Amino acid sequence: MSRGAYVEKQLKAQIDEWNAKLDQWEARAREAEAKTKISYEERLSKLRQQRDNAQSKLEELQSAGEKAWEDLKSSAEKTFANLRAGIERVSSHSQ
Repeated sequence: MSRGAYVEKQLKAQIDEWNAKLDQWEARAREAEAKTKISYEERLSKLRQQRDNAQSKLEELQSAGEKAWEDLKSSAEKTFANLRAGIERVSSHSQ
């Protein structure tokens, strides 16, 4: 898969999907009772931070030269895997 396709189809699409999920959970948090709301907000804060890290990795990949791109790709994949795991944990608890 080419670099452009990898960035656009895999990473950017994944961040867009996660942003939509975060928006849904934020809406639920606003409607939740106080104790539940605190729990949502704590989880959302951690996920936002992980999402921001993933977005930074995506931007690094987009601007990296060919040689650095391969090194950054594995780092980005790890960052995305961590965010994916966090999203899945929250998703399983919010259903």
